[in-house]
Amino acid sequence: MQCVKVLGGVVGAAALLGLGIILGHFAIPKGTDSPAPSVSVPQDLDLELLETVMGQLDASRIRENLRELSKEPHLATTPRDEALVQLLLQRWQDPESGLDSAGTSEYEVLLSFPSQEQPNHVDVVGPTGDIIHSCRRSEENLTGEQGGPNVVPPYAAYAPPGSPQGLLVYANQGTEEDFMWLSNQGIQLQDTIVLTRYGGIGRGAKAVNAAQHGAAGLLVYTDPGDINDGKSLPNETFPHSWGLPPSGVERGSYFEYFGDPLTPYLPANPSSFRLDPANVSGFPPIPTQPIGFEDAKVLLCNLQGILAPAAWQGGLGCDYRLGPGFQPYGIFPAGSQVNMSIYNRLELRNSSNVLGIIRGAVEPDRYVLYGNHRDSWVHGAVDPSSGTAVLLELSRVLGTLLKKGTWRPRRSVVFASWGAEEFGLIGSTEFTEEFFSKLQERTVAYINVDISVFANVTLRAQGTPPVQSVIFSATKQIPAPGTSSLSIYDNWIRYSNRSSPVYGLVPSLGTLGAGSDYAPFVHFLGISSMDLAYNYDRSKTSARIYPTYHTAFDTFDYVDKFVDPGFSSHQAVARTAGSVLLRLSDSLFLPLNVSDYSETLRSFLQAAQQHLGALLKQHSISLGPLATAVEKFEGAATVLDQHISTTQKGTPDPLQVRMLNDQLMLLERTFLNSRAFPEESYYSHVLWAPRTGSVATFPGLSNACSRATNTGAGSAAWAEVQRQLSILVAALENAAATLRPVADL
Repeated sequence: MQCVKVLGGVVGAAALLGLGIILGHFAIPKGTDSPAPSVSVPQDLDLELLETVMGQLDASRIRENLRELSKEPHLATTPRDEALVQLLLQRWQDPESGLDSAGTSEYEVLLSFPSQEQPNHVDVVGPTGDIIHSCRRSEENLTGEQGGPNVVPPYAAYAPPGSPQGLLVYANQGTEEDFMWLSNQGIQLQDTIVLTRYGGIGRGAKAVNAAQHGAAGLLVYTDPGDINDGKSLPNETFPHSWGLPPSGVERGSYFEYFGDPLTPYLPANPSSFRLDPANVSGFPPIPTQPIGFEDAKVLLCNLQGILAPAAWQGGLGCDYRLGPGFQPYGIFPAGSQVNMSIYNRLELRNSSNVLGIIRGAVEPDRYVLYGNHRDSWVHGAVDPSSGTAVLLELSRVLGTLLKKGTWRPRRSVVFASWGAEEFGLIGSTEFTEEFFSKLQERTVAYINVDISVFANVTLRAQGTPPVQSVIFSATKQIPAPGTSSLSIYDNWIRYSNRSSPVYGLVPSLGTLGAGSDYAPFVHFLGISSMDLAYNYDRSKTSARIYPTYHTAFDTFDYVDKFVDPGFSSHQAVARTAGSVLLRLSDSLFLPLNVSDYSETLRSFLQAAQQHLGALLKQHSISLGPLATAVEKFEGAATVLDQHISTTQKGTPDPLQVRMLNDQLMLLERTFLNSRAFPEESYYSHVLWAPRTGSVATFPGLSNACSRATNTGAGSAAWAEVQRQLSILVAALENAAATLRPVADL
């Protein structure tokens, strides 16, 4: 074992050195196994070539990619995960459709797995210790794919081992407000086992909140009212519909941060300093286990105590009560308790990223990154393989054009397959740590396509404001799937829209949190980023996500039969992502509209003035400097837009173009402040950090005001409000300065 680990470290170090050379010296032409013919590079986006790419993206090929990717479980670092690494390398090194170069980088990271020798189990035990009911240890084998030896049993990654036992209490979604409400009702939580449902807050936060209120253990389930529109019978759910079956269990990481837990802010190379696992923050503090709603029904429908509030009720077909403990005259004897036996263990494992690179012809030192993770909890047909199937098809089409000599991008294109995302965005975070300075200096944008198709109704796009315009431009030119004559843009606006003071009615562009690999690029590096997918009609379902998420029922047949028959929505996402990629890689002027940030800043400012202004005034804190900073930004953005427009009409000098593009590219970086949120690892973006305050404004200001509301004048909390305001003003003034003519010092 030690020999294998040392060998892996040597190979990984060699691969990382190679990738550093690849990323760092694009300006030097390099030979490849199959040299691409020379090609005349157009000065701007070639619309004819764009149409060619759109026409060559093949739904049937995406379907076959997905069949191959999801035919076996591929949990991070398992043999099948490593086999997919080789598949990606094979595709990207293909002599007829491959890229300029491809390689892997390996990181030694801390992961969490259930014990194979001692399976986790949850039981109801009577007063004498006899087992009265045992929860399922695995999901029901409905299609022959749920019972294989490589199907990892349901577990809560990074939850500690332990065997707590206690009375059961129902705590809704496990938010701090939920636990406070229980306490206010006089319900004792000390040494209890708490049952919560998924939703509302992150997985790890449920465990933290439960522990802070004295719970000894945590159970989590998916309520059919939250995922199946209340349908819970076996004949109403998969394999008869796309609904979650009663035995379905959502696996997931309960680590609250992202990246390798032992090497924060450092790449997880063999030589890197590592924390003692006992000192790592962000792990769930108490034993935790997810269960299916068929077992949750047995537990929840037999609780005693007062009736839970209406908002806490669900779709299990009974009245939800709070406990603690079970009804004395029900199916369990008086005094019965829940026992949890959890045997998770931490392991250092080698996890690989795969990079495929197309060298830019004119600006090889400017990178357009396109990525998705590769690992899944089980088969992972939707999450993440639907995204990887699209990634492989897009890279095939572009690679074929490259090898034929008919195209080479203006800027370099980097395709990435990240490892160990499901454990906490590990592969992408380690990559950003490894190449922090290089990526900050040279990356134009990051495109993330993780789950490419949640369902087949409409596009769902999320991103930072500058990418809105390029997504809109791309989707206006691509037909929506189906028989209508609508574009993706026109179809999108039917299902999700907002009224813009600048543009009128437009599709809604969502914001980026930390749900996928875009997080380190936005929050840590300050790179303009987006996430693209097809989604369902939210007006027709209450599902918080596709029902078989992170279960053993997320299979190829599930996608083929229920999610996207015909794969036309996968093709639509491939076309959207491909069009956006080409516009970013080939356009003379970067299609990033910095003025779209003005609308966001103005709305944040107005929310602060309306909802916080009076409170701040009581404490002699003025929003005037912030308002002035927003105005400065708006003015600078308008002037830059006019300058670009004027320059485009002439014959611009290449250096002029480069300077203007750098202003567009670097704007996002100006919103970073590494000391703004010391309690939040990796979150540096002052506009998109997590917001816990109720006012939808600048997150640091909202959070600080929320904490200061019930404190006295002159308290440390009000000093923090002033600090956050100063941070915002400085960031906005720096942003405005970045947009002004570069000669204006």
